[in-house]
Amino acid sequence: MVEHTLLTSLPDYVQEAFGRAGFTEWTKIQEEAIPKALTGENLIMEAPTGSGKTLAYLLPALNKVDPAKKQAQVLIVVSSRELAMQQLEDAQEWTQGSGITVASMIGGANVKRQQEKLKKKPHIIIGTPGRLIELLQSKKLKLHEVSTLIFDEADQLFAKEHIKEVDALMKAVVRDCQRIVCSATIPPHVEELVVERMEAEIVRVSRSEEEKQNVEHVYLIAERRDKSKLLAKLIHLEGFYGLGFCNDIHELEKFAERLEFRGNSIGVLHGTTSKLERELAMRGFREGAVPMLMATDVASRGLDIDDVTHVVQLDLANDIHQYVHRSGRTGRAGKSGTVVSIVTDGERERLLKFGEKLGIDIVQKSLSRGKLV
Repeated sequence: MVEHTLLTSLPDYVQEAFGRAGFTEWTKIQEEAIPKALTGENLIMEAPTGSGKTLAYLLPALNKVDPAKKQAQVLIVVSSRELAMQQLEDAQEWTQGSGITVASMIGGANVKRQQEKLKKKPHIIIGTPGRLIELLQSKKLKLHEVSTLIFDEADQLFAKEHIKEVDALMKAVVRDCQRIVCSATIPPHVEELVVERMEAEIVRVSRSEEEKQNVEHVYLIAERRDKSKLLAKLIHLEGFYGLGFCNDIHELEKFAERLEFRGNSIGVLHGTTSKLERELAMRGFREGAVPMLMATDVASRGLDIDDVTHVVQLDLANDIHQYVHRSGRTGRAGKSGTVVSIVTDGERERLLKFGEKLGIDIVQKSLSRGKLV
């Protein structure tokens, strides 16, 4: 059962939401981070994809929100629109019956509508860096009452393209505002950037051996021009429900066109797909109408789907952290999964080095009679 004292230290409406969700225990990151976050100290949280990081920072933040005070009190900064929408759903679910209001401020959406939302003074704001800065500079967004500032997917947010916006948001809140930085992987250079900006306790949780064993890591060898043929065969594996990754938007589009030419229905997510296209792709995938969603890494952030059976790398991950993020999309919530890397002879050595560093066996397989053997 859930530790009684930790649960009772949270608001009544959170305890009710806990009951509705049917939870019986905290995840490891929640167990370790929630008590620390409740004291108001700054935290750096690193825990695998699907380990419950969102609640580890959201629930303590809710503890400080005063519904009677009509001002933004929690700001959650995320790296993508998809992640913002996922966090919005989570926050709305966990604040039912509390009188706390939540709004999202994301790039690509109608800015005037967002300004109208801000006039209603939501208690929790979830947004992407560019749009938040735009609203801040136009004085439509006020952060002087924010008591918790959260940066989710820190490895993306503390990259060169966002670091100025991160700094501006850090300066816009009051000095004693609690700051929480989290991600599935926090590389040393990102940790260094965070520590330069704030004193914080680091909470790290690794994927357990049991969870690692739930995921099989395999690779198929193919010339680049033949990768789409292999992918078309993979899609027809029994029970296949997968996410495919490409590093480049144009390459992703090419793979998608070749698959569709062969009669395969798939979803596509990348930085230039429109809001409607993204919604349709996500709906088709969540409802099982399409067996595969192909995405770039940034577009895939925030996809919280427990039943993904296969993660397919059409382009090898750029580094070990990206490999961890991708592979964390399958084998979630105690289920089993398979990570399939389709690599050329030249890419194989780099892939196997990832396996060595992560302490996992990546085994060569082939496709025969509709099975990976």
